[in-house]
Amino acid sequence: MTTTQQQTDAKPYVVHTVGDASETTQTPGMVRQPAIMPGKGETTKIWMGKVTAAPREKGPPHTHLEAETAAYVIQGHVRVWFGENFEQWIEAGPGDFIFVPANTPHIEENPYDEEQVGILCRAPDNLVVNL
Repeated sequence: MTTTQQQTDAKPYVVHTVGDASETTQTPGMVRQPAIMPGKGETTKIWMGKVTAAPREKGPPHTHLEAETAAYVIQGHVRVWFGENFEQWIEAGPGDFIFVPANTPHIEENPYDEEQVGILCRAPDNLVVNL
């Protein structure tokens, strides 16, 4: 075994459904339901779950501190505002992936009449600080 390999007793597992939103940190305007998260199962460094945003919802400014965020849009659209005074934005729709770097203040918005649904992954953990 090399020095980069470590033996562990952890085993792969399947999560069949998302948990209750109360199990993880939330931002107003979005509902995050955890599936894989530190303290639940074997993972110690990653948070993954389902995220939904109601039509015409816009959350508050927030950051995820040292956590990087990646998301996949299944349904609807999400707009992410960032930059000084949140004047810049990107928008993703079904089949698109989004990346938000660590320590990036941003605002998430669903500016349309259709619910937005996606898969969200963040590491380390679902760190959320509303600004």
